Amino acid sequence: MTNRSNVILVGPMGAGKSTIGRQLAQLLNYEFVDSDHEIEARTGADIPWIFDVEGEDGFRRREEAVIDELTQRQGIVLATGGGVVIRESNRRAISSRGVVVYLKASIDQQLARTAKDRKRPLLQHAEPRKVLTELIKIRGPLYLEVADHVVDTDAANIKDVATQIVDMLAQES
Repeated sequence: MTNRSNVILVGPMGAGKSTIGRQLAQLLNYEFVDSDHEIEARTGADIPWIFDVEGEDGFRRREEAVIDELTQRQGIVLATGGGVVIRESNRRAISSRGVVVYLKASIDQQLARTAKDRKRPLLQHAEPRKVLTELIKIRGPLYLEVADHVVDTDAANIKDVATQIVDMLAQES
């Protein structure tokens, strides 16, 4: 294993990867990086625009390059996009370059947390519950495949989840 000093958060949209990631980075005194924000900063366009213009495949190519680069850093907490696990190269990069924490959330929680968010391309053109249910059927096993730890984020508050992850990491070392 090349680098286990990174903490990489995976999970569905609305699981709390960015919010918990910021808190976790603060507790660990690590840099926080959000792969979706990094993609937007590098392209000068938001993710819905990239999806509209380049399609999901174009976005996934950009994501793959960013994930490869970011996971080579040291001492970061990386919040990934919900679909990062779709590509095998991403799964290899994240599992070999950090401790991977799968933030799990129920469909109800995901719906509540993403209801007002217009920056979720996969939720804009269909019945959100059905889309989220289909996505977790496909992505759930892939999240589990790469995860070193699984943390349920439904009932817990942000600080409690971040502290729980810090405790898990301390037990590893």
